[in-house]
Amino acid sequence: MELQPHERLDDLLINNLKIIQHRHQFRFAIDAVLLAHFATVKQGVTAVDLGTGTGVIALLLTARGVKAVTGIEINPILADMARRSVALNNLSDRITIINGDVRAITTLLPAGKFPLVVANPPYWPVGKGKISPNDHVAQACHELTANLNDFLAVAGYLLQYRGRLAMIHLAERLTDVLAGMRAAGIEPKRLRLVQPFAAKPPKLALVEGVRGGQPGLTVMPPLVIYDDSGNYCREILEYYRKDSGSDGL
Repeated sequence: MELQPHERLDDLLINNLKIIQHRHQFRFAIDAVLLAHFATVKQGVTAVDLGTGTGVIALLLTARGVKAVTGIEINPILADMARRSVALNNLSDRITIINGDVRAITTLLPAGKFPLVVANPPYWPVGKGKISPNDHVAQACHELTANLNDFLAVAGYLLQYRGRLAMIHLAERLTDVLAGMRAAGIEPKRLRLVQPFAAKPPKLALVEGVRGGQPGLTVMPPLVIYDDSGNYCREILEYYRKDSGSDGL
């Protein structure tokens, strides 16, 4: 496949998956990889990836046994790259990319049909943090379009009864995430904080909730990304085996 100017082809190091990325567009980071491995995946389920970006989470979910994934992305450039990455990996029969706004979900996908929704939404509200001068990057990092509650409401719309939402967000916004999930009818059931180093405080939070679930939150041991030497910890390295498995973390 011929790449466009400023594009590059990256190896996801899992199941020989490749992904197209652009120098001047938002590029995925380890948070997307963490989310793809945190989500509870049952073999053969269908899923929706909200704000799919370059399609990295959708690609990784197929490696974990998801039968079909629909990715929704508002940025047409990212959506086009995601479609080409899907084709490059011969996954067009399993991954569908929709260029659209998650806030218009009722015109895009049916309600209550999906057992799994994943979301890696913009982390920062408008007015917090430095906004990138690159409009496309700013849109991916700040809530310039859909905000956290929009994503949660969309997840509540899409999920079937007892379906699961898995998402990653800033640890400092954990209160907003948990309160917003419950308001959307999604009961938080699993929480795992993510620390860059064992001696550093958590920066990210992985949360999974169940639509219509009963109260009761399991707080898992923290996930530490790097050891004292700055190398990936064993658990992170396990993600990059040829077959990543389907039993979550």
